[in-house]
Amino acid sequence: MRITALCGGIGGARFLLGLRTLGHDVTAIANTGDDMTVLGLRICPDLDSIVYTLGDGVSVERGWGREGETFRVRDELAAYAGSVAAAEPLVPSWFGLGDLDLATHLLRSRWLADGVSLSTVTQWLCERWHTGIRVVPASDDRIETHVRLGDGSLIHFQEWWVRHRAQLPATGFDVQGAAGAKPAPGVVEAIMEADVVVLAPSNPVVSIGIILQIAGIAAALRATAAPVVGLSPIVGGAPVRGMADACLSAIGVATTADAVARHYGTRRDGGVIDGWLVDDADRDVVDALADSGFACRAVPLLMHDIAATAAMAHAAIDLAEGLEDAR
Repeated sequence: MRITALCGGIGGARFLLGLRTLGHDVTAIANTGDDMTVLGLRICPDLDSIVYTLGDGVSVERGWGREGETFRVRDELAAYAGSVAAAEPLVPSWFGLGDLDLATHLLRSRWLADGVSLSTVTQWLCERWHTGIRVVPASDDRIETHVRLGDGSLIHFQEWWVRHRAQLPATGFDVQGAAGAKPAPGVVEAIMEADVVVLAPSNPVVSIGIILQIAGIAAALRATAAPVVGLSPIVGGAPVRGMADACLSAIGVATTADAVARHYGTRRDGGVIDGWLVDDADRDVVDALADSGFACRAVPLLMHDIAATAAMAHAAIDLAEGLEDAR
C-alpha cells in the first residue's frame, strides 16, 4: 500500500519507526515550521529528528540530536559569549548544538546557500542515513513559527518551547512565510496518490497544524480519494510528550482527544480527516465522535516499543480500510 504520513518531530519519528515495519511504501511529509537559523546555520529540528530516528542515530534518551553526542563546540561558544560582549547576542545558550549534529547543519546550510532545495538536501541526508522510507519537507520555502505572548510581543517558537518550556502564556502563533509557501515537490502528489493518509500523533497546532497552513495541502487532504485517519496525541487529557497542551490552550482548544479531532474536523464537513484513533483511556468519547461523523476506535496509543507502535500504525490502516470498504 502507498501510505502518506503527515508528522512532526519526536512523536512523528517514533510513529514512523512502527509504520515502517509493516512493509508498505511510505512517504513522510515533515513539518518545517520549527526551523530556525543559528550562527548562520539552518536548523530543521523535525526533519532531523525523523532522519536520525529512522537511521538509528538519534539519542534515545533525549529523542532528538545524535546518540553519543558531545557538546564541546557549544561549551566553547558559551565561553566566548561569557567573555566577549559582541559574541553574547549571537550565541543562544538555551539552544545547544551537538558536535556531530553540527555536521548536518553545516552541510545543509552550504547546500542551501548553493541553491539546492531543502527537499533535495533532505533526500541526500536520507541516503546517508538509510531511512528506508521517503522523507520530504512540507515546503522548500522558508517558514518559521513565532509565538504571540500575552504582552503582544513575538518570540521564535524554539525560544518559547526550549528556553521557556512553553511556560510563557501565549495567545497564538504567527507562521511567518506560510502565506506564500508552496508544497515541496511531490507533497501534493503523495497525498493524492496514496491508498491511505495518516496524521501521526504529533502536535496538532505547531506540527500538523503548520503543515496544513501551506497552500494546497489541506485542499489535497479534502480532495484525495484515500481515507484520511489520525491518531490522537492526547491521552487521558494530557499530551503523550511535550507541551501540546500549552499550544492548544493558546488557540482555545481543550486538551482532550475528542477536542483535537473536532479541531481537525471531518472531511464531509470541510475538515481534513475521516477517522480518528483514541487511546483506550479515552474510549468514553468514541460514541460522541461517531455521532459527529468521525469513524472512531479506541486502541492503545502509547509507543512503549516498536511492537506497540507498529500495532498503532496497523490499527490506523485497518480503520482506513474499513472506511474504504464502506464506500
